[in-house]
Amino acid sequence: MEISTKCIAPEVLKEKLKSENNIIIIDVRSFDEYTEKHIPAAVNIPLPLLEKETMHFNKEIFYVTACGKGGGRSAEASEIIVKSGYVSTWLCNGTFGWFE
Repeated sequence: MEISTKCIAPEVLKEKLKSENNIIIIDVRSFDEYTEKHIPAAVNIPLPLLEKETMHFNKEIFYVTACGKGGGRSAEASEIIVKSGYVSTWLCNGTFGWFE
């Protein structure tokens, strides 16, 4: 996958997850927000901790960031990941859009 500053639609990501095993969804909301509702298999790394955590990332993984509605924290998080040298995009419509 290529680096993108655009978001990926939930339905596109769901299809990719069926056939690709190198995708990780990172929920960048707070632990409380994550606990309330999150995408199955999403990993919770709150935005303030993300930059430090990228040292543990893998160049072979495509990272998709998610927040509540998509585009705020998730876009910022994706930018942090890309600037750290990894491939990332953010989820259009966020966690709430995933369940629509």
